[in-house]
Amino acid sequence: MKFKIINDLAIFIDNIMPEKQLSKLQEFLLSGAIFTDASKVLAILIIFISVSEIVLMLTVTMISFPISVFILPLFVIPGLFTYVIVQQERRAQEIEKTAPDFLRQLSSMLQVGLSFENAMEDMSQYGEGPLYDEIHRTIIEIRMGRNFDDAWRAMSRRLKSRELERIFGIILDGRKSGSSISRVLSDVSDDLRDLMAIKRERKSAVMMSVMFLLISAVIATPFSIGMVSVYSSFMQSYGIESEIIMTAPIAGETYLVIHSILVAFIISIIMYADVKKGIKFSLPLAASSFGIFYFISTFGGSLLMGGL
Repeated sequence: MKFKIINDLAIFIDNIMPEKQLSKLQEFLLSGAIFTDASKVLAILIIFISVSEIVLMLTVTMISFPISVFILPLFVIPGLFTYVIVQQERRAQEIEKTAPDFLRQLSSMLQVGLSFENAMEDMSQYGEGPLYDEIHRTIIEIRMGRNFDDAWRAMSRRLKSRELERIFGIILDGRKSGSSISRVLSDVSDDLRDLMAIKRERKSAVMMSVMFLLISAVIATPFSIGMVSVYSSFMQSYGIESEIIMTAPIAGETYLVIHSILVAFIISIIMYADVKKGIKFSLPLAASSFGIFYFISTFGGSLLMGGL
């Protein structure tokens, strides 16, 4: 019965949502190794949040929990987004790790007389990993009538790696200009291997700074601002009210969100030299820090008084 509800709701979502938006969401989910239909994922999220809200409503009527606990089920949305982002990064790292060997093997197969498309097909059949899956998908798209150049560019964008997109663009330009494609593949393979080594060294060199920023954004700042909120509530419970005491929690929440977003952009610049990645990291960091803040500000006072 529950699966019928999910299927019916998924069909309803398919009918009301624009196909373009569903396609973008589907590509986003696929990049995070989630192979369920986008409409079904949305249906599951809606049902989960609705059921959780009903359970919390019944719980609040029996136990004196604050009304703000109704926001908790909504954290599943940034949680899913964070999971996909983490999977994207792992996938990109694995692809970058295997790409130099793939290009070297592809160059060797071209040198023995295979065409570019046949060499790609053979590699996709016997290789394993996300890069070979993307190659196999590209071969299928070409067989279905898609232009080779368009399919190749689409694959390079799906890899979610700026370095690989540049390398694959060079390969495509070399193929179109009539250059020795096997030589081009061999050269870009060596170039990519050196580039990945430099990238790993840069990441290891800045990791301590990144960890400090993460601890500051996710633990230290939410905890300190949460305790300010606890203190404000404590003072109000004794009838001590002022503009500072009343506005301190709101100002703290605003600062917390701004701080998390800024940290996300700083980390993206330090690790990837790409400010655009900060947009992807902003939501996970803001949601995590706000979750810690919410827990401390809501339950910190009772836990502290219970400990005393």
